[in-house]
Amino acid sequence: MDALIIDQTEFSPKVVLDPGNKRFEFSGESRPENAGKFYEPVVKWLEGFYKELNALKTSGGITYPITIHFSLDYFNSTSAKHLLDVLKQLDLIKKAQIEVVIKWHYHEMDEDMKESGEEFSKLIEVPFEFVLRQE
Repeated sequence: MDALIIDQTEFSPKVVLDPGNKRFEFSGESRPENAGKFYEPVVKWLEGFYKELNALKTSGGITYPITIHFSLDYFNSTSAKHLLDVLKQLDLIKKAQIEVVIKWHYHEMDEDMKESGEEFSKLIEVPFEFVLRQE
């Protein structure tokens, strides 16, 4: 499956969904003017990735553990809804018996970001690892 790479802007995060290099990450700030439009191709890509992984697993192919890094500095409430849509897609992958781990990065002084990750972790079955980012 082709990678989906979206460059970071002042208002939108960098998104790397690159199965060929086993690199999955969201970083930067998420406050795009139209969060639905920004996240729509991300969710669609994850839907296709789920189908591909599930077909591979069903046919006896080997899947690999997926680690997704969230290193967000900020996201607004509109983005939070769409981030949850992303996380729900990851939950579907996990429910297909494919190993998925979310690494939620936060700065020591940013308790709000850590708490946001903790809240998200209660809504899905994918395990979260909380990673303290170096300043």
